[in-house]
Amino acid sequence: MLELEDLQFLGEATCVLSQIITQPDQSLTIDLHTEDSIRSTLSKNSGKLSVHAEECASSKTAVEMAFRCSDLEYKDLFTRNDPFLLISKVAEGGAQIPICKTEVIRNDLNPIWKSVFLNIQQVGSKDNPLIIECYNFNSNGKHDLMGRVERSLAVLENIHNNGQGENLFLPSAGGQSHDNKVLKSQLFVDKFTESVQYTFLDYLPGGFELNFMVAVDFTASNGNPRLPDSLHYIDPSGRPNAYQKAIVEVGEVLQFYDSDKRFPTWGFGARPIDGPVSHCFNLNGSSHYCEVEGIQGIMMAYTSALHNVSLAGPTLFGPVISNAALIASQSVANGGRKYFVLLIITDGVVTDLQETKEAIVKASDLPLSILIVGVGGADFKEMEVLDADKGERLESSYGRVASRDVVQFVPFREVQSGEFSVVQALLAELPSQFLTYVRSRNIQPSL
Repeated sequence: MLELEDLQFLGEATCVLSQIITQPDQSLTIDLHTEDSIRSTLSKNSGKLSVHAEECASSKTAVEMAFRCSDLEYKDLFTRNDPFLLISKVAEGGAQIPICKTEVIRNDLNPIWKSVFLNIQQVGSKDNPLIIECYNFNSNGKHDLMGRVERSLAVLENIHNNGQGENLFLPSAGGQSHDNKVLKSQLFVDKFTESVQYTFLDYLPGGFELNFMVAVDFTASNGNPRLPDSLHYIDPSGRPNAYQKAIVEVGEVLQFYDSDKRFPTWGFGARPIDGPVSHCFNLNGSSHYCEVEGIQGIMMAYTSALHNVSLAGPTLFGPVISNAALIASQSVANGGRKYFVLLIITDGVVTDLQETKEAIVKASDLPLSILIVGVGGADFKEMEVLDADKGERLESSYGRVASRDVVQFVPFREVQSGEFSVVQALLAELPSQFLTYVRSRNIQPSL
């Protein structure tokens, strides 16, 4: 072990990963500072440190597979069978880690699913075991297992080449493999192709930007901002409230992907001075433009708005999402290489659920992702309908289905008490949502 106190300290430097990977050559040179210069206002340069990021080749190799099943068994004679597949890898400790799932096929015992993509790096190697489980979808999240198989990518490729099916089985209650119940239901691999695909990181140095947007809930259910029990209370000690914390944590990650750092920022559910209740007003108080300068600009506009609006209601998301979608569509029309990320922070269940669904379905065709943070103690179960993680995409009242999942919802209280931060929980799906958009339109990075 090195005894660090016996070694000469030459200096230190700090940066965030996004600063490195957004550079054209993914290299960054930063100044080293000694302990004295860190404390001093007069910074003393103690040399430089160069950092270079490189993506390993295996991360770009993807496998496209198309599955179907035959003769699935009824789980319940009185309800429909709505099957979907969940693919998991097995960690070293034996735990199953979900890495991919198909869409839900309605009322079908011989389902044919759309292709899924698996990154070789996600799996580890083509010989690592994968668990493929077929579930009957239930809206309460408690899905019924209809059968499973355990096979590696290499074996799945052979199944495809041979054109034969694999029988699903149901694990025994005692966990002994020889007691597993083999079913007549079979899994087929109709497509298996390997290809090198561009990754999220390929697009960033090539000039693609992520543009950050924020919408803040100012409905009366947040409580009087002047009282300590309000979710909007500004603590004199400087301790951030949940709204401030979400803005700073997400904004400080995304700001480096945005070259001009000018962020559209709105409020909703409040009555601005001498005006009616607005469900999308510019947080900076301007009637002409919605952008503010940097994360500090968002924080200042938020604090100022608390003194200049009257909290009202109800909680409507539709106008804010439509505004964000308009900016995204204008960018597409102008040939912009931008992808927009709208952060909505709210304390309550959305009132205009159907209008919000309509807006999200329209937005799914645009370069836009929507991150929703639920703060406070409300029951957010209805909000989870907007997040397609439960297996089915949103559908408009006209029967139009969202072209992709663009929403990630996180209850603030759950991530605060768990292992993951708000940022990790919110941004987990952003790269895949981005890639789904650019790949569906065959947009290539400028390498």
